[in-house]
Amino acid sequence: MPFDDALRDAAERLGIQQQFWDNFGTPHVTSEETNRAIIAAIEAASGAAGDADAHPPEAIVIGESDQFRASTDLEIVTESGDRIRLTAGDLAPKLPIGYHETRSGRRVTRLIVAPERAYQPSGRSAGFGVTLYGLRSERNWGCGDFRDLCDLIDWAVAALGVDFIALNPLHAIHNRRPYNTSPYLPNSIFYRNFLYLDVESIEGYQAVEDPAELQELRRAPTVEYEQVAGFKRRALERIFRTNPPGKDCLEWIAGEGDLLRVYAIYCALDEVLHAASPDLWIWPDWPEKYRDPSSHAVEAFARENERTILFHGWLQWLVDRQVAAVQKHALAAGMKIGLYHDLALATDRCGSDLWGWRPYFITGCRVGSPPDGFSPNGQDWSFPPPNTVRHRADGYRMFAESIRKTMRHGGALRIDHVMRLFRLYWIPEGHSAKEGAYVRDRAADLVRVLALESVRNKSIIVGEDLGTVEDEVRETLARFGILSYKLLYFERRGAEFRLPGEYPAAALTSTSTHDLATMAGYWTGEDIEARFRAGTIDDELRKRQYVDRAQDRQRLLEALFAAGLMPPDYERDAAKIPELTGELHFAVSGFLASTPCTMWLINQEDLTKEAHQQNLPGTTAEYPNWGRKMRWTIGELDTVKESRDCAAMLRYWVEKTGRHAEV
Repeated sequence: MPFDDALRDAAERLGIQQQFWDNFGTPHVTSEETNRAIIAAIEAASGAAGDADAHPPEAIVIGESDQFRASTDLEIVTESGDRIRLTAGDLAPKLPIGYHETRSGRRVTRLIVAPERAYQPSGRSAGFGVTLYGLRSERNWGCGDFRDLCDLIDWAVAALGVDFIALNPLHAIHNRRPYNTSPYLPNSIFYRNFLYLDVESIEGYQAVEDPAELQELRRAPTVEYEQVAGFKRRALERIFRTNPPGKDCLEWIAGEGDLLRVYAIYCALDEVLHAASPDLWIWPDWPEKYRDPSSHAVEAFARENERTILFHGWLQWLVDRQVAAVQKHALAAGMKIGLYHDLALATDRCGSDLWGWRPYFITGCRVGSPPDGFSPNGQDWSFPPPNTVRHRADGYRMFAESIRKTMRHGGALRIDHVMRLFRLYWIPEGHSAKEGAYVRDRAADLVRVLALESVRNKSIIVGEDLGTVEDEVRETLARFGILSYKLLYFERRGAEFRLPGEYPAAALTSTSTHDLATMAGYWTGEDIEARFRAGTIDDELRKRQYVDRAQDRQRLLEALFAAGLMPPDYERDAAKIPELTGELHFAVSGFLASTPCTMWLINQEDLTKEAHQQNLPGTTAEYPNWGRKMRWTIGELDTVKESRDCAAMLRYWVEKTGRHAEV
């Protein structure tokens, strides 16, 4: 076999695709250099050269309709403790869904039995999507909190008639601008940001802050993360000193086990080391003895700082209790689904997950995306890919925990970049985003574990499947009852927009996402201007994008007319309509509400007709990412005429299309 063929064969066995097609239909062949670099990274992580499948699996994942046949004499110990003895060749009786074990001698293998489909929604629904940090109120501390969320739920049920509230990921972040505020690049995907706590409702709270300073934070156009975190942290420390954690809290912390323990130790180390050396921001720069969570130095630190570690466990207990209370409030208010959570794709390479659980990640590569229309040079997301071999050997425990903890206290879960379950685009160190390759994961196992957690937690799953998506991905997701993601901007027949009846039922539909233009921004071209001001496009590309946008605006207008949603005498030349008018707003809302899609998501910017999007990809300090607040306070949603009119219009479509919550 020629050497190059042998290299490609070895790469394929490790899941490295040798060719892929981008969303322009252009084929890309993986180079020899890229193959070598990714193979080296995988082999270094697995601890052995060659095919990962040469190692016996430590997890077996089957569907509940599948039959398990013993390959040797063994005993099955079910999750409930039942024991079933089998001899080689025997078929096991039907097993319940869950996490079981097979035992043969000293060998223990995790046997996961999953349902054939994820938890399924009943009927069609509508929801309101908000950034929790961006909620304004007259009482919060400069950042939306869980009490604001309860108030918003009451308004959303009464004013809109919606069945769910879609949230940004609530994952823990470092709350430092501009680099550590993205909810999609968290410190930890297993725990949540204490910034969302309603501090005033915690037992033992006494008002201690200067109201003038809090008023200033409330009035700020963006969230001042460090200041808000500082105010809340001081108040929480005071409560903790005077009201130490009780039995319920201590039992909850113990139940969280090593995941919370490692996270809390990291938080304590981060604070102590940064206080001693203010220029020390990330764990790769810590003294070497503290970079390994299992080191003697870390063990000694933990013994000496148990109270600080307990404090961080207590914070997570408080967050968990308050999220649970919000979900209970949503269901009591009449919502069928309640909170719709979001699981980020990434975890910060300088965060607690990488510090505490490094063997579960590949070093020497980063995740990104190949070149496309939005990023001609590709994207480098600068976080490491998962170590598939380690996840499988551990019975997918960490993957299941990330799903379980994120969907906890909610009725739906969005999986950011759901293609991750199938493959990710890896960029070797020293290579540009154009020089990466797709690497496959064990999709059959991961999708089944996702379905199992979905059914157990009664949580609908929505897979964000935008970008370069293989047919296999959407076919598998559909088979397992995972809803697709259909955005107005991308649903086309060639260049033309699809009409409402052409959308699939098994999907969530919306106009946009946090990374794309708002409807008002799309119509006016504010997103193009934002990219130009930030320096991510030059003037020539800016002009080309405006030409393309003018054509798309006309196509969209024609689609709205074709759907019968525009007044017959309305202007048919999009070039003569400079702003998002009331008629256009009404028509676009009705366009999506009228689709067969199971879920319709109304973004907050579509209610408030805001021109600026939450995040501008490829920027940090050049744009106020992840900080913009809602145009109006929650109280003003009922008092400002423009808000009332927009809400009434959206409610009209919620009721007309049969998506109304039954209160």
